[in-house]
Amino acid sequence: MEEIVIGIMNSFGYLGIGLLILIENLFPPIPSELILTFGGFMTIDSNMTIIGVIIASTIGSLLGAIVLYYIGKILNKERLIKIVKSKYGKLLRIKPKDIEAADNWFDSKGSKTVFFCRFVPVVRSLISIPAGMSEMPMFKFIIYTLSGSMIWNTILVCIGAFAGDKKDYILNIIDKASYIILIVIAIACCVFIYKFYKKRIKKEKIN
Repeated sequence: MEEIVIGIMNSFGYLGIGLLILIENLFPPIPSELILTFGGFMTIDSNMTIIGVIIASTIGSLLGAIVLYYIGKILNKERLIKIVKSKYGKLLRIKPKDIEAADNWFDSKGSKTVFFCRFVPVVRSLISIPAGMSEMPMFKFIIYTLSGSMIWNTILVCIGAFAGDKKDYILNIIDKASYIILIVIAIACCVFIYKFYKKRIKKEKIN
């Protein structure tokens, strides 16, 4: 993976960085931490600048997020409700009112979620889909996506640029931190799902 990333950056410069980050948004398993820190490393030995790498990567982040936003818009609330009313919804034990509740929650807290999720591996990409599904205003979506992505990209590019000969050590730390964050998110999701269904079962028994 490292050789491929470096090869694309060497061949295409800023365009390569933007393209890699765009692809990373659409396919989260490709780590932006690796792309951005290597982008920072390359500002030391090439004619690329820190500002240039940050701008290129942020444009890539925004374009990828917009693609996922429109995917979410196609899979809108009405289509989801139709799916939920089918046999698939019964298997998942999800009801139309659950979709409505999730949509209302995103309408009230979605803007902050879009911003803060830009700092979380994998989730930073996927959060664009519910934003589109809830039809979050495009201008607001772009502002929060740009803000969060630029901050995250700046941090990683600067870490890479100032790491020097300690780049392997830095990459190792970032890789471990990403796994820890993902584990915490997975545990939080499991707890949320458990509480959600426990509450649902309790309500069904009462009714």
